[in-house]
This record gives sequence, C-alpha cells and structure tokens, in this order.
Amino acid sequence: MEARNFNERCYKLLSTVPSGRVTTYKALAEALGCKAYRAVGNAMNKNPYPRDLVPCHRVVNSDGRLGGYAGQTSEKINRLKAEGVTIKNERVVHFKEKNYTFDA
Repeated sequence: MEARNFNERCYKLLSTVPSGRVTTYKALAEALGCKAYRAVGNAMNKNPYPRDLVPCHRVVNSDGRLGGYAGQTSEKINRLKAEGVTIKNERVVHFKEKNYTFDA
C-alpha cells in the first residue's frame, strides 16, 4: 500500500498496530507529524480496505472510550474482544497496557 495522501498514510501506519492492542486518533496524528485528530477519524470512517489489512476498529479515544466506527459499535466491540481486548461500558479495560504507541 503506497502512502500518497493523508488517508493513505493513516492506513499504512495503522496497519502496524498488532492484534490485541489499540491506538488513538491522537497517537496516529502525532506519529504523522500533525494534530489533525479529527482528520484521522475521518480517514478511519472512509477506510476502503479490508479490516484485516487496515484494522480501524483498533483506534479509540485517548481516554480509552471506543469512539466512532463506520460499522456498528457492537461490531467494533466484537472485533476487539476477538483479539483479546476487554471492553466494559464502551471503554478498553487496562487501556494503558493495551495502548500501542508509535516509535518516534
């Protein structure tokens, strides 16, 4: 996947987040050298790739809340649970341990 524009750069970076972990809109934006958190969210909403290639369900809010999802929230929860991420009251349990950060 060649990263030509902002959305493609988001997808390429997100594809490095391993199963069983989550990252945040903010972390993705900062790793891309900007503060365009909402633009990251918009990119996730428009993800044209299969979810096993670009796992947009692994992106959550900075406080561990699930945030949006192009599908239904229940689908995001089920995908995360299938990867070993526990969700309670639409928040990632043990968020600090599950949160994936990008190397600078």
